[in-house]
Amino acid sequence: MGKMIRMTMDDGAEIAAYHVEPEGERRGGLVLVQEIFGVTDHIRELCDEYAADGYEVLSPSIFDREHPGFEAEYTGPDFERAVQLARELHPFMKSLDDAQVCINALKDKGPVFITGYCYGGSVAWAMAGISDDLAAASCYYGSLIPTLYADKAPKCATIAHFGRFDQGIPMEGVEALIAKDHPTAQIFVYDANHGFNSDRRKDYHEPSADLARERTLALFRACGG
Repeated sequence: MGKMIRMTMDDGAEIAAYHVEPEGERRGGLVLVQEIFGVTDHIRELCDEYAADGYEVLSPSIFDREHPGFEAEYTGPDFERAVQLARELHPFMKSLDDAQVCINALKDKGPVFITGYCYGGSVAWAMAGISDDLAAASCYYGSLIPTLYADKAPKCATIAHFGRFDQGIPMEGVEALIAKDHPTAQIFVYDANHGFNSDRRKDYHEPSADLARERTLALFRACGG
């Protein structure tokens, strides 16, 4: 449904972004932030699904400066390269800057929402805490949420989704986040593992993925979408 376009970021870098126009009546704009594996066919498929629900979607290829066109498999050298990009080569703050550029591109047309998965879930939560241009955020299993960003309440209505059996995001941290009781945030825990939303991964859990999506769309629609 969509196509890759080029966008100029605030540092002058030109990176790719997957862009999809909404089907039917436009409900708003959506910035969808990738996993560490890039803007893969799975991420593009998610964008297409949200477009079918009425959202104009932008998904920036945030590692384009370091590795243009990066799309990785979930195992082997690809996985190792993805981790290197996310943890060593690409500044996390640059991902936030790129997300804001995408928000800016959409905000004059109506409400803007953000969602993200894994690495992108952390980006989505962080953006909810700093951007004044978001109507709502839905954040999937971002590991930085309970660690670096737990103390900062989101500025907009925000939900976060975590898997109870996620070895990379201990439940102690998620429970501590829940105990913060941020008035703008609601935290959901599913009987699933990390990456439960992706049907390309061994830990895909369809009931959890479906419920998280229902909650995400309900939030967006309650906040003007």
